[in-house]
Amino acid sequence: MDYLKVSSKSSPASVAGAIAGLVKDEVPVNIQCVGAGAVNQAIKAVAIARGFLIPTGVDISCAPTFSDIEIGGESRTAIRIAVYVHRLVAPAATSAAPGQVS
Repeated sequence: MDYLKVSSKSSPASVAGAIAGLVKDEVPVNIQCVGAGAVNQAIKAVAIARGFLIPTGVDISCAPTFSDIEIGGESRTAIRIAVYVHRLVAPAATSAAPGQVS
């Protein structure tokens, strides 16, 4: 499984664009980050991506998990964030006048 790797120096707007692009292409989105700064940038990116996607009828949510990874021969704890896609459905039009129950 491929991960978008986010660091503390990553631009949240750029990561958000990548998330939105993958969602539009129907590619599963998973993010990996190590450290508080990286997690901060990743969560900001998810929030920005929601803003890009909601007007197109798509919403996203995310779920974090811990993962032990190896970087440069050292074991580190990463946060992996799975992004879930939700299609928004417009409410059905009703024939009742405003304020009336049909």
